[in-house]
Amino acid sequence: MKQRLCIVLLAAGLLASCRARAASPRVIEEHVALGGLKTTVWSDASARGKQPVLLFSHGFHGCGTQSRFLMEAMAADGFLVFAPNHADAACDGGESSWTEKAAMPLTQPETWDASTYKDRFDDFRRLIEAIKADERFRDRADWSRLGLVGHSLGGYTVLGMAGAWPEWKLPGVKAVLALSPYAQPFTVKKTLGGLAAPVMYQSGTLDLGVKPTVHRELGSYDQSPAPKYYVEFDRAGHFAWTNVGRAERSGIVFYSLAFLDHYVKGAAADPMLTRSRPGVADYRFQSELGRL
Repeated sequence: MKQRLCIVLLAAGLLASCRARAASPRVIEEHVALGGLKTTVWSDASARGKQPVLLFSHGFHGCGTQSRFLMEAMAADGFLVFAPNHADAACDGGESSWTEKAAMPLTQPETWDASTYKDRFDDFRRLIEAIKADERFRDRADWSRLGLVGHSLGGYTVLGMAGAWPEWKLPGVKAVLALSPYAQPFTVKKTLGGLAAPVMYQSGTLDLGVKPTVHRELGSYDQSPAPKYYVEFDRAGHFAWTNVGRAERSGIVFYSLAFLDHYVKGAAADPMLTRSRPGVADYRFQSELGRL
């Protein structure tokens, strides 16, 4: 009952916020069909030449626009961001129902395997093919600089595509940003060692369903190969990375961009990528920059 109430409250918030428009005058938000998928694209109107690409995977019963504030920030930073609606999307035109159950029980991660939500991986394969063929985007997308971003079940999706499910492994991924990810299946089956790109996990002190799996000893962070980062924001719950989140957002935006700028764009590392800033309850990293 408590989980169902959370879903209903999230639905109300996401449905209300999906009508908001991009806040930055430089950022363009487009709603297009690509590979048969309803996709939202964010980009910087002033950008010239090829842009690094980010693919965003939404949470269970979320939608491509569920984390608009973060997508806008990424676009303003020079990324070309694509966020499709998966089959389980239930906001912003998604065709799923809020009462629809997960394909496999979230409380039984040991029953999950590479066939679980493989449709999400297939969505991205189709999306990539469509972007490469589309005259609006094919000359703008720099596939040599590709990053994956996902929230909740979307975190599961992008971790799988970064190598946690070898069958899903997507070539050319430079970094994966996992926001309050459902990583339990990989942790239970110890497949995170297959990650082939730097990873940053983000969670919060109130993210009670995810934090224990990610930050505990021998959890998701410990099982992941370096380079790896873990950021835990004070008083951030599971929905902090969505439009309805109430946590302070500047830290989320800062660490996300600092990580992606360094590993996807190839920019020099921001010195703050190696330290904690106010509002962060726990920060860990192990990379070429050192360890903490």
